[in-house]
Amino acid sequence: MPSAFSHAIVAIAIGKVLEPKRTPWWYWALGAGLSTAPDLDVIGFHFGVHYGDVMGHRGFTHSILFAALLAGLVTLAFIGQSRISCWRLFLYLFLAIASHGFLDAMTNGGLGVAFFSPFTNSRYFFPFHPIMVSPIGAGRFFSLKGLAIIRSEALWLWIPSAVIFLGSTFFRALRKGEPQSAES
Repeated sequence: MPSAFSHAIVAIAIGKVLEPKRTPWWYWALGAGLSTAPDLDVIGFHFGVHYGDVMGHRGFTHSILFAALLAGLVTLAFIGQSRISCWRLFLYLFLAIASHGFLDAMTNGGLGVAFFSPFTNSRYFFPFHPIMVSPIGAGRFFSLKGLAIIRSEALWLWIPSAVIFLGSTFFRALRKGEPQSAES
């Protein structure tokens, strides 16, 4: 898995593309926080859940269904808190959560991701997996190997996310300068 930092950075880039006009602070916090939620499945290790089980690491909590359910529940809880449309908020949260599994499927370690759980526990990797897998647990992350992981994530996730974020910001600034037609 990429580190929690990288999952949050990618979620922020997704959020920038979908950003509503008036963006409350919690929009960013929800996207970044929920993008790391699938890794809460590691708690199962302490209760005897095996890595490859449906509820194991990269199992159900990394599935597309889980992303939709969690995004739906959180959208229901936050809708009405601002003028963000229900669908825009749901789409952002869904993509932020689902991006977790997609990023994990691009790592060079683990057993793959159960995208279609609970219907099947088959695990998948993408054919292209350039991201170094981050260890489970912060202690092992802060090491020489952790530095190599950060370098890998910076190259494959942080730089592209920055380009998307800045590109979206630039595009929005250009659009603000355009004259509006009577139909807008």
